Amino acid sequence: MTIDLCAAPGEADVSAPAGGVTGSVHSWDISTGVDGPGTRFVLFTAGCPLACAYCHNPDTQDMRYGTRRSAEEVLTRIGRYRRFIAASGGGVTVSGGEPLLQPAFTSAVLRGAKDLGLDTALDTSGALGHRADDALLAATDLVLLDVKAIDPAIYEDLTRGSLTPTLRFAERLATMGKRVWVRYVLVPGWNDQPEHVERHAAYVATLGNVERVDVLGYHRLGREKYTELGMVDRLAGVDGATPAQVQAARDIFTNAGLVAP
Repeated sequence: MTIDLCAAPGEADVSAPAGGVTGSVHSWDISTGVDGPGTRFVLFTAGCPLACAYCHNPDTQDMRYGTRRSAEEVLTRIGRYRRFIAASGGGVTVSGGEPLLQPAFTSAVLRGAKDLGLDTALDTSGALGHRADDALLAATDLVLLDVKAIDPAIYEDLTRGSLTPTLRFAERLATMGKRVWVRYVLVPGWNDQPEHVERHAAYVATLGNVERVDVLGYHRLGREKYTELGMVDRLAGVDGATPAQVQAARDIFTNAGLVAP
């Protein structure tokens, strides 16, 4: 369930107002069941270094489509929902785009949410994991790590980026003992081959700090945005993943000793 809490974002103001950390924000909403435990206030930052073929919010890839907000402004809004989200065992999730493209802003929001007594989560591809300093991670209770593919060639095909930084970040989190939920978007014909999923599951199982794996089926929702933005839809001829395909992938992760609800 998702409840939209803001109007469509306007053009980003590139000049940062004085007095506080600011960032480019795409939107925020309240969600249940998909962005961490309980009911979450989810902040979507604008800008991403990757160009995932299956991205259903391609307007989050460019900071120009965000609106300049201060961390204080965001935290004030979070405060309005504090009792509601805390009562569910939920909290605050900073997502994107890629929140580590704006590490100072992301850190300020996460630390402020902790000061409000709320659980915190960071939803990231890990591509910019080196920008997450110890203070940011100390303010993060849970990392939702989107490991998009385990084969470097398939990863590059899907994202136009390199897998190596994500694996480095995953291993850093494992060394720290940081709680992680791995996210895996299953795209038919791209990363759904059983041998690929088995290799992916085997790697994740070695980390030792992954509480669960969420297998998310690729869907066609939001594809019209590509036309609106003048972008090429590289998955134009690809159907969404079926429930049976998603369950088959979940079974592989489960057989590797992982929780894949």
